[in-house]
Amino acid sequence: MVDVNEGSYRAAGNGRRLKMFRPVTLGPNAALLGLPTLLARARHLARNDPWMVSALNKSVSNGIATGIQAKPIWGNAGHKKRVTKLWTRWGKYADADGVLDWSGLQALAWREWKEAGEVFARIRYRLPEDGLPVPLQVQLIEAEQCPQHYKGLASNGNVIRQGIEVDRIGRRVAYWMYREHPGDQHVSVNGNELVRVPADQVLHLYRPNRAGAMRGVPSSAPALLRMFNLDRLDDAVLERQALANLFAGFITIDANAEGEEAEALGDLVTGEDLDGTAIGGLEPGTLQELPPGRKIEFASPPSAGSDYAEFLRGHLLAICASQDVPYEVLTGDLRNVSDRALRLILNEFRRVIEQDQWLYMIPMFCQRVRDAFFDQAVLAGLLKVPRYAALRDEVTETLWVPEGWPWSHPVQDVTSELKAVRAGFKSRSKVVLGAGEDPEQVDVEQAADNARADKAGLTYDSDPRRTNASGARQDDEPGANGANNDERNDDDE
Repeated sequence: MVDVNEGSYRAAGNGRRLKMFRPVTLGPNAALLGLPTLLARARHLARNDPWMVSALNKSVSNGIATGIQAKPIWGNAGHKKRVTKLWTRWGKYADADGVLDWSGLQALAWREWKEAGEVFARIRYRLPEDGLPVPLQVQLIEAEQCPQHYKGLASNGNVIRQGIEVDRIGRRVAYWMYREHPGDQHVSVNGNELVRVPADQVLHLYRPNRAGAMRGVPSSAPALLRMFNLDRLDDAVLERQALANLFAGFITIDANAEGEEAEALGDLVTGEDLDGTAIGGLEPGTLQELPPGRKIEFASPPSAGSDYAEFLRGHLLAICASQDVPYEVLTGDLRNVSDRALRLILNEFRRVIEQDQWLYMIPMFCQRVRDAFFDQAVLAGLLKVPRYAALRDEVTETLWVPEGWPWSHPVQDVTSELKAVRAGFKSRSKVVLGAGEDPEQVDVEQAADNARADKAGLTYDSDPRRTNASGARQDDEPGANGANNDERNDDDE
């Protein structure tokens, strides 16, 4: 009989070395049965573990920074100006809780997503008399408020899985949520009541790890146990070092030949313990001669070990890998890291951040809010867009501009961008967008600066109209005008 695994993958074998490796085959949603416990532990570490806190802070500061800007694409200059002004005014009141502005909501949504693996947001439609620039607000909702364990059959025949109601063709039609967070002390009587919220009012930001996965998983899941045990170990080492600093000495008294104890401690006695035994004091940095028959021994507590730092670094590397944050960024430890290596590390980190921005954060959260903003603005008569229903996809199309990356080496970075533009490999707009700025706004500012400088009779060496790349005036160069050419011709004669 032929073994089916013979000649196949060795990892599929069942020999002695692999007999304990028997994982269970689970679907993308059945594998989330322990998600509530996993989420609770991730929340705990996000509150108490300094490395987890640092990883979240670094992820938010690089993924969102001061906010992902929105620039309208459709329409003439006047329409774009009205949209930008209305969006800016609305951003101040975007938070349904009245705490954050639009950029702050982005930062909090990103943090919740990275901490819990997912975050929900509800589009709250408001009345015109509420006095908002656009009758719309966004309410962020934590993952626990949509119970992962809730499943069953709705009254309309739809299936409810992981707290999400889907129709017969698998489309999400509603989310079932508690009125209040189940982990808070309920103020209202019906705080733990489940409410059906239509899917068109809910934004679900998460990163599916498998095809068909309906809920997100905390990114720290692979390293949760490691972080928990490392935190306990680090605390134990810290306590051990504190005990090592308690310099204790023990005085032993030997009996003489007649079996009598030696004389009392004399000047060393500072007190007595409960059974009347004398306690000897010790001044810092001094030793005192003891009577005959007495000797002193000092405690030798264990040290942290010479390899503890490297041991800690190894575990931190695993934690950084689970959080997609480089070790150098998380810890600030740049020892033995060259400039070239650091740039490679930062480029890889930025590639991961850009993937999260453009594949998840922008389409699943930012653009959905932007669509609702246009809908409400048009319905309220704040924006005049003929045939909006037919042109909705074009009207709502937005140029999203994340915060630009700082230069690693300003001279080299600027020089390379300049050469790329001159060679035609890049456009000026692409360079400006990469810096997190609006090309049109930059052009307007440059034109205003030039006009103001010309009016004041000023010439800056940064103005290519007046100076060359070395900062010299264009009209001072040899051959720049006819007079210089004539003088040079006269000299030649």
